[in-house]
Amino acid sequence: MLKDSRKYLSNIFVFLSVSLIIVGCAVPKKRPIVTREEVLRRIHSIQFPRFSDDMAYDGLEHAISKSISYLERLPSSQKFMFGKDSYSTEHMIKSLRRFLTFVRTNPSKVDLKNFIESHYRVYMSVGRDQAGEVLFTGYFEPILEGSLNKSEEFPFSLYARPDDLLTIDLSPFSPKFSGEKIIATYTDQVVVPYYDRKEIEYENVLEGKAKHIAWVKDRIDLFFLQIQGSGKIYLDNGDLLHVHYHGTNGRPYRSIGKLLIDEGKIIKAEMSMQKIRAYLNDHPEEIPRILNYNPSYVFFKTETDGPLGCINVKLTPGRSIATDRRIFPLAALAFIETKQPLISGDGQIRKWTDLSRFALNQDTGGAIRGPGRADLFWGNGIYAEIAAGHLQHPGKLYFLVLKPES
Repeated sequence: MLKDSRKYLSNIFVFLSVSLIIVGCAVPKKRPIVTREEVLRRIHSIQFPRFSDDMAYDGLEHAISKSISYLERLPSSQKFMFGKDSYSTEHMIKSLRRFLTFVRTNPSKVDLKNFIESHYRVYMSVGRDQAGEVLFTGYFEPILEGSLNKSEEFPFSLYARPDDLLTIDLSPFSPKFSGEKIIATYTDQVVVPYYDRKEIEYENVLEGKAKHIAWVKDRIDLFFLQIQGSGKIYLDNGDLLHVHYHGTNGRPYRSIGKLLIDEGKIIKAEMSMQKIRAYLNDHPEEIPRILNYNPSYVFFKTETDGPLGCINVKLTPGRSIATDRRIFPLAALAFIETKQPLISGDGQIRKWTDLSRFALNQDTGGAIRGPGRADLFWGNGIYAEIAAGHLQHPGKLYFLVLKPES
């Protein structure tokens, strides 16, 4: 099938051109153009944040080491853009190693401030308002119960990437499609959008086209696993599966949270993953309509460990962030300022307090687009789920890199 599709691609350019207009769901919607040169501004030391880190440094050491391991797999001359400035892979590694060596001395706040001012350049994201405001959300690693066999207890399939799913780069067809891709399938010598969530979950269209990785108990759990992008599945035979994002059906992501707000089912001030789950559990008759409002569908693969970020390294709770990989430097050292919840013994949020810490840019996400968005990985467990489900707070995002002369 792949060979046949290549044969006919040159003959369907007109179809593709029209489908970009008619079938908008097959192509990401155009957003205002924000170049790499525009999203980060180098700032003077008088504009630096306080660089106060609220976590133990051992997690930071782990996260930095993971970024270094990624960079060591790349060509030494590959370029990483920090606004208008570019740095080689070799320099990125040197930058992270220098910072790692320093934090292992467990520096004081004063020593940390002086070290950064003396040796590092600092860049600030322009944010969503050109004034540096970044919306921070959170994600976590869900844990599900499952089985390798379908049954009444485990009726919902976790699918691997389908054999007939195509990713087509449109750049060779015309300069106006530069950087554009569509995800599709090939039927009767015609390229068409891939199946949406409703077709996949309710019409059994993937039978014989996609492997069943596992079967899980709850459709809502499966939906939120797709939102998070990775997780653990404890199987009824005692085994543990690490499952990780392996592509989507190419349909646009649509927020069911926004749908419930627009319909007056949940007020905006109370919106959270927990509120959505509670509403769906209380109104099971609405589950198909609400979940199918989001036509995007995620496919998975198994890994020996996890969760893994987009640079294929294990994420560090509280230290790994996801940003728009098109405009921010992957694996780079970042500093974030936002909020975090204080939780009572019964799992309720008592209040929100300041969060400030160093992090590593190790992941991305379908809803994380532009200079005004960042997603913080919280790990797994009760606190992680609560924090990830409720974090929707503004903050600041900075990137640091060693001065070329240091």
